[in-house]
Amino acid sequence: MTLDELKTGQSAVISEVGGEGALRCRLLDMGLIPKTKVMIRKVAPMGDPIELFLRGYELTIRLEDAEKITVIPEKAGEEK
Repeated sequence: MTLDELKTGQSAVISEVGGEGALRCRLLDMGLIPKTKVMIRKVAPMGDPIELFLRGYELTIRLEDAEKITVIPEKAGEEK
């Protein structure tokens, strides 16, 4: 599953960051690295961009970029 497929309020753990070159480096620099827990906080009215909560801060990314991030969804009520 990719990050763009998560629903608002749903959490997941990043398993892989795709993309190439500068895009991949930018995603990693923003803290989107494997084994990081991320939650979808908000979705813009037209569906793009989305706001994420990870590592104690909010981050807004485009759906196009979120499609390149593979995640493992957490089950409801599960804490790690």
